[in-house]
Order: sequence, then C-alpha cells, then structure tokens
Amino acid sequence: MIDAHVPLSKSELTRQKDSLASYRRYLPALDLKRQQLMAERNKARVEVRQHEEAAAAAIEAAGAALPMLADDRIGLDGLARLTSARLGTQNVAGVTLPVLEDVEIEVAPYGLLTRPHWVDAVVAELKAAIRLRVEAEIARRRITILDKAMTRVTQRTNLFEKILIPQTERNIRRILVYLGDAERAGVVAAKLSKRKRALEAA
Repeated sequence: MIDAHVPLSKSELTRQKDSLASYRRYLPALDLKRQQLMAERNKARVEVRQHEEAAAAAIEAAGAALPMLADDRIGLDGLARLTSARLGTQNVAGVTLPVLEDVEIEVAPYGLLTRPHWVDAVVAELKAAIRLRVEAEIARRRITILDKAMTRVTQRTNLFEKILIPQTERNIRRILVYLGDAERAGVVAAKLSKRKRALEAA
C-alpha cells in the first residue's frame, strides 16, 4: 500500500532512498540471526534427546550390572537427590540462554558395613542420571527461549521483507513519477511561454 501522506518532493525522495538502503542493510543481519538461533535450537533438541537417552541408559546399565537391586531388603530410596543446580548464561545472537555450570547432589549417609559394597556403584549411576536429567531440562528451557526469539526475529524479517521494503519502493516510484511529470510540465510550460513571447514580439 502506498503511503498517501508521503510528500512528493526531492528531499522526501532522498529520505525514502536512505530508508530503503537502511532496510536492505538490516535484513541480512536479521536473516543471519535467525539462522544462528535455528542452529542453536536444533543443537538443544539433539542435547535433550542425548541427555535423556544417556540418563535412561545409566539407570538401565546400573540395573543390568547390579542384579542385587532386586533385593527388597536393601533400601535405596532417597540414596541420591538433587539439592541445587548452579546456572550461568550464554549469549547467542543477542539472546541470553541458561547454561548448567554445576549441580549439587546429596548422597544419604550409609555405612560401608551396613550396606553391600556395590551400593557405591549404584550411587555413582544415580548421580550421573540426575545430572543428565538436569542437563536435559536446561536444554528444554533453551529451546523455549530460542523459539520465542525466533518468532520475534521472523516477525521483524517479515515486516522488512513484506511491508517496509515494498512500501518504500512504491513510495520512491510514486515520487519519481510525480517529479518527472512536474519536470516535463515545467519544460512544456517554458516552451509555450517562450513561443508566446516570440509571437508577441513579432
């Protein structure tokens, strides 16, 4: 849609051309940002799957390697539990994302004499599974943030590609046509005036 309020003047033509150049410079930067965010989102999706699979594999491996877990007389409930997770931040294309820096896992005290020696191996597997699950959750959070950021970037890209750039191009064409018509009309008027003076002089 052509902006009817755009002044049809040379100064406005210059302003519109400057705006168009600015939009065209900005568009590749937006597209690059969108590509970076998409790549990071795809990476986070892979990480979620890998961490979840690794956590499940750790628990499965513990069960396969330690068949004694089937012994109900040995209590393992609450043996290891997450107490805190320390997060940092990472900047990707101007978007702040959470990064897992450390986890604290509390291991319930157990006496070496009151529980079998293989409980140590179970604790190690449980701690590994807990950390992997936390990493998967952080990756899911990153995906949520990246999805929102990509939506915003896509909206801005569409604004430039489908509205601002085409509208500015139409405004420029309209001003050029008007200025061209005005110039031709001026030339014609000057010729007519000159001819009239010549006739009057004769």
